[in-house]
Amino acid sequence: MTLPQRATLESLLEAADGKKVLRIVLKCDAQGSLEALVGALQQIESKKVDIEIIHSAVGPISESDILLASASDAVVVGFNVKVEAMAVSAAKREGVQVKLYSIIYELLDQIKEAMAGLLEPEHRETVIGHAEVKQVFQLSRGIVAGCLVTDGRVARTARARVLRKRQPVYDGGISTLRRFQDDVKEVRSGLECGIKLGDFSEYQVGDVIECYQLEAIAQKL
Repeated sequence: MTLPQRATLESLLEAADGKKVLRIVLKCDAQGSLEALVGALQQIESKKVDIEIIHSAVGPISESDILLASASDAVVVGFNVKVEAMAVSAAKREGVQVKLYSIIYELLDQIKEAMAGLLEPEHRETVIGHAEVKQVFQLSRGIVAGCLVTDGRVARTARARVLRKRQPVYDGGISTLRRFQDDVKEVRSGLECGIKLGDFSEYQVGDVIECYQLEAIAQKL
């Protein structure tokens, strides 16, 4: 039997307004700790992720806490508390994640890290070089553009787009990069090379192949 898909610190739910929502059932060992943690969690500011404490109380984590979390797609967070035996069984049965902590700042740091880590990374493009198509060859492995690297470098692991009169006509990965008969990792400015881009075959003399890299940038809360 497959466990139901429940929320974890590594999964978030979409709110109606498009923001992410992390729902938490919070249990602590003392009223002072509970008030401090509730206050600290509510002070985590984010334009992209909300925290919703659906239940908070003093005492061990019980079966009812697990069932509430299951019904609400929440995670159960405990601070200096134990988990009752029936709650352990219920958590396994319901697929609810229980996270236990004994240091407040570790609890807060992990929740903030999980929130930030679950946001889709933004991608920053960096152009690393250009090559001009000088000839087009029909080879046994397909059509290849004979190019001269005019600036920077062309790297086998980078992405590339074909520009024709400054307008993109293709964008994809580099499937072949050769110097004479040798496969190479990169070709630098001033050198000639053969380039094949994915399944693209409509190269024209004068096309410019722009080589770029995408860097994933983690979003901040």
